Amino acid sequence: MTFQALGLIDPIQRTLETLGYKQPTPVQKQAIPVVLAGRDLMAAAQTGTGKTAGFALPILQRLTMDGVTAPKAVRCLVLVPTRELAEQVYESFRSYGGNLPLKSAVAYGGVPIEPQITKLRKGLDVLVATPGRLIDLHDQGAISFAMLQTLVLDEADRMLDLGFERDLDILLAALPKQRQTLLFSATFSDEIRKLAGGMLKDPVSIQVSASNTATKTVKQWLIPTDKRRKPELLLHLLKKLNWGQVLVFVKTRKGVEALVKTLQEHGISADSIHGDKTQPARLRALARFKNAEVQLLVATDVAARGLDIEALPQVVNFDLPTVAEDYIHRIGRTGRASMEGEAVSLVCADEVDMLKAIETLTRQVIHRIEEPGFEADHRVPETGPKGAAAAAAKKAAAEAPAKKKRPFTGPAGGKAAGGSATASGKPGNVATGGKAAVTARPAGGDASLGTWTPPAPSGKPAGGARSAGAKPGSSRTYGGGGKPAAPKGAVVVTGGRGAKSLARAAGKATAKPGGRKTGPR
Repeated sequence: MTFQALGLIDPIQRTLETLGYKQPTPVQKQAIPVVLAGRDLMAAAQTGTGKTAGFALPILQRLTMDGVTAPKAVRCLVLVPTRELAEQVYESFRSYGGNLPLKSAVAYGGVPIEPQITKLRKGLDVLVATPGRLIDLHDQGAISFAMLQTLVLDEADRMLDLGFERDLDILLAALPKQRQTLLFSATFSDEIRKLAGGMLKDPVSIQVSASNTATKTVKQWLIPTDKRRKPELLLHLLKKLNWGQVLVFVKTRKGVEALVKTLQEHGISADSIHGDKTQPARLRALARFKNAEVQLLVATDVAARGLDIEALPQVVNFDLPTVAEDYIHRIGRTGRASMEGEAVSLVCADEVDMLKAIETLTRQVIHRIEEPGFEADHRVPETGPKGAAAAAAKKAAAEAPAKKKRPFTGPAGGKAAGGSATASGKPGNVATGGKAAVTARPAGGDASLGTWTPPAPSGKPAGGARSAGAKPGSSRTYGGGGKPAAPKGAVVVTGGRGAKSLARAAGKATAKPGGRKTGPR
């Protein structure tokens, strides 16, 4: 099938020929006719499969055929979760609309708002924006949604999670009810599908590949090691495997800067992207990496979505993501456009539950490779596909009475707190230092179920002993993914928003011009 067969107009076809686009991808084949027909759409496809063109091309055609905009008005609004993705989607619209008489702009926080207000004065056909800055513009009366025809949520799963839900509620209340709504992402959980149901009218659903799966062009493997040795292991791999351009994901902003400092001290050229850096600095770092001026780009998950780095060969998960879906987006930065890529994860014992969540989501067990000299002192328990843990527990319980007593090692491979811990005659029970027994899952060998945290004691442990694997007062849970309840009297902030933003959302306060402090988008 050709782009001409999809019904695209000649100016767009000429642009695609200039850009070297020969045939539409599967998601484009299915999405373009639906968008041209004005239908609502929910489309899921793997990263690097051309989702942006799947909505940008038909939107540009409809805007060209349907008239002009008005002062301060916007006819198409594209919402994205990060600044970097906003820039990329905006550039795609500019590129695809090069032969069309349309005006587009981008708006996000971290940069002055005045130039964005200036661009809006004459009206725009397309605005790509992050939610926080868009709310600022609306609060200041700089934008009108009266002529809005199409709303696009790119990376819709992230846009609809709790971190953006309040912002979206504010914006959706301001948008016209009669509009076309398009949701695009690589992953859609069941919860997100239910939430999206209230936004869409008789939508068409597209699932180009199996949901929540990584592209087959990415080779995935992991190396178990100890947390403290990860920087040393990364330096070792860079030298041993002769890696060139590498995108490295770290969980925290502080961790990003610490790793960049370590790399630079060892003569490795590296730069960083995270929410504490100004937007110009983030764009400079990305440009330097794309131009091969630095070998490594170390980033938090702000770089996990939408960034299109041509022919990126290597992604390293220095830390595993706390949200399993982000793993798919991270490794999707490589292996794009049918090219091959490689994703390596450095995994320590503390991350076994994140690893289980990733393997359950992707329905695969990531191949392990032990790196000589970097074996973990605190063993990373074996994992398996969904259902393997329950089967292992059942097998262990059935065999336990026939086995002799043996020492029990905790999650880190050491003895349980309070002294030696031995298995009792009752399956799965462990005596801790001669004190009251607590129930434990088997650990070690093929029957490993991962790390375990005992339930919080009802009273003070005798002799002040701590239960194995947990700190006093800790509310950390493993495996279930649940969130602990906040202590009585605690101040709870929803989705990273402060009191003023919450008050405004509840209709009890009005934002002052320029007074909204945006987060790292």
